[in-house]
Amino acid sequence: MLICSLCNGFSDVQMTCKTCGEVLGDMGKVSDYFDDYSAYMEIDQLKVENGYPSDLANHQCIHLFYCSACHSEELKQIQE
Repeated sequence: MLICSLCNGFSDVQMTCKTCGEVLGDMGKVSDYFDDYSAYMEIDQLKVENGYPSDLANHQCIHLFYCSACHSEELKQIQE
């Protein structure tokens, strides 16, 4: 079974904002924000329904990154 190193705290990633160049904060996997219970649902099932058709097959976890300086958001595919 593959796991996301960011979700499990095994690694950290430094990404910069495309708008202002500041460091982005990792806000977790984007599927956690779908509804009140999505954080508790089976991850592979959410990958089927999240609007990213290749993330399950390519073993990717879609993370939301947020810039506290300019308030922009970016989605990044993290390899599992």
